Amino acid sequence: MVEVSPETEALVNQEMPNASDVLQQETMKLFEAIKMRAQSEAQAAGEFTREAYLKAVTQAREAVEKEKLFDPTEIERSINLLQQDLDKNWNDMVKQVTQLGDRVSSAADAAWKALTEPLPGSDDRK
Repeated sequence: MVEVSPETEALVNQEMPNASDVLQQETMKLFEAIKMRAQSEAQAAGEFTREAYLKAVTQAREAVEKEKLFDPTEIERSINLLQQDLDKNWNDMVKQVTQLGDRVSSAADAAWKALTEPLPGSDDRK
């Protein structure tokens, strides 16, 4: 479980205000993983001298870039795909709820007619 810092949360909320909660959470986790990787590299370098820290941060950045963990174009494409899926699922759900409502309405009409219709052979003139 990755603990997200308030700074990271604020940054993601500011830069991705229209993204889904899932996408924002995953982005926050990615940022935190990058920060942890940089800190880990810095600790592995031994003394926290400025040069060692810069070297560790550079190595972490290069590793992230090399592995293409954070490609803005890919994230934008992912956002668009998630939005399309969300729209499709929403439209499907609305359609199903509408169909169910129509069926319940038809069933209620049929039940009302069955209950209020005179029985065969009975006389309504009483």
